[in-house]
Amino acid sequence: MKKIITALVFSAATLSQLSAQPSQPLSLKDCRRLALENNEQVMTANNAVEKAKLDRQIAFAQYLPKVDGSFTMIQLQDQDLLDIGDVLGLQLQTRGTYLAGINVTLPLYAGGQLTAANRLAAIGQKVSEEQRRKTEMQLIADVDNAYYQLIAVRAKVQMLEAYAQQMQGLYDQVKLAAGVQMATENDLLRITTKQNEVSYQLQKARNGEQLCGLALANIIGIESEKLIVKSEEFATASDGADSSAAGNSSLFTLHSSPSEDFSSRPDLLLLQQQVQANEVLVKKERSNYLPTLALIGSYSYHDNLKLKGELNLPSGRSLDYNHTIRGGSPYAMLALKLPIFHWGAELKKVKKAKLSLSDSQLQLQQLERSMRVEVRRAVQNVTDAQRMVETAALGRQQADENLRVMRQKYDNQLCTMTDLLDAQSQWQQARSNLIEAQAQLKIYETEYLRVTGRLQVQ
Repeated sequence: MKKIITALVFSAATLSQLSAQPSQPLSLKDCRRLALENNEQVMTANNAVEKAKLDRQIAFAQYLPKVDGSFTMIQLQDQDLLDIGDVLGLQLQTRGTYLAGINVTLPLYAGGQLTAANRLAAIGQKVSEEQRRKTEMQLIADVDNAYYQLIAVRAKVQMLEAYAQQMQGLYDQVKLAAGVQMATENDLLRITTKQNEVSYQLQKARNGEQLCGLALANIIGIESEKLIVKSEEFATASDGADSSAAGNSSLFTLHSSPSEDFSSRPDLLLLQQQVQANEVLVKKERSNYLPTLALIGSYSYHDNLKLKGELNLPSGRSLDYNHTIRGGSPYAMLALKLPIFHWGAELKKVKKAKLSLSDSQLQLQQLERSMRVEVRRAVQNVTDAQRMVETAALGRQQADENLRVMRQKYDNQLCTMTDLLDAQSQWQQARSNLIEAQAQLKIYETEYLRVTGRLQVQ
């Protein structure tokens, strides 16, 4: 008993330690995967694809023969019939009579309606798949947006924390200098004021980090308390990093020619499929003019149908007559249906289908123009963002060097406290600009891939 209690205590302690451990930090790839797994719209799109596959199988089944069975049980009172020949008092007994049959129907020609139905089902499956891809791409774009915003705000928090440490070090240095009459109380007051400003900015950035974390957790479908995100994406924004690598992760260089091809974009493919579907609908409406032909085969079996009466013999005697009718009867036939006159209704349906086809073609032309503008705007945004990263990286290098020079001058009493604080403010602004430029570049790159239909969902 003591061993069991010891084992239970050890297991409980182990579980508590495991539950206390933090979750594995999530990368961008992990966030995308969780979003695709937990998003309700993606699940609905998956169900739509499965339903489209079933519709295609149902449409194909129309080519195949249909087999139907029937069974009928009759339970009626006996029916008196007229005398027939030598049979007197004839009765028809149907109690327990049953009919069983099987029918086979094979469509031979349906005027092209079956072919049109199968083509529409195939188009419907493609449409559902492209709709799912569109939903997944938009979700990934939302995840990237929220992810890089969180990373950018977190980098700003780290930068402001480093800034606060610098200000604290400067405060301690000036306080020692003020103690030996080498600095004034006004210098300490100015540093304290700057510290309060940095503290306010830091608290504001931390609040923004929490809000960005909530937004990302909501998109990927997990609790915000369990959200732990890797923060190495903007390592170039922290101390000691090589700012020359700030723009090396761009999708394409400034001197390359990014493709403006958007032929694989889901929105475009969806409308192209709509045009094809309307073309099939025109043919389907025309098929209403054509005859339909089907082959029908059947076999029915009946049993327990009885005739009962009296039979007059030549000798003058009577004999009870009882006969059970049973047997089967197969048959086959061709069924032909030919439309002759419907007051022009079928012609009007064809005209209506042609108008729908024309509308979809016009929508496709309009969509291609708007997509072309959207893609060019996305390309321009990526190019401008890359230039901004390079400019911000250069500005950060200059700000770092300026701060280093000003600290040396201040230590040698060659510049004022105002010059040093201005250099530190420029250092903070330069790093903040670099963080924002890097995050915006990542977001623009994802948007470029989305509008060109090349954003990989896996």
